Amino acid sequence: MNKTVKMILLVVGIGLLTYGIYTLIAPEASVSLGGMSMEAQDNSNSYITIALGLGALALSFLGGKK
Repeated sequence: MNKTVKMILLVVGIGLLTYGIYTLIAPEASVSLGGMSMEAQDNSNSYITIALGLGALALSFLGGKK
């Protein structure tokens, strides 16, 4: 695998992993009424993003040598 492709996969993998973890932690919507507040969060897309990031990182490290 070309060195440039490995570097692109590494950067994309780190970006996807960072974005996936951020969306997993940060709440999507919050409502506050007086002293009561509620937060809603849907994490189904976060797991897919994290998995794609880990896959890209694995490909960048395990790619064939030339």
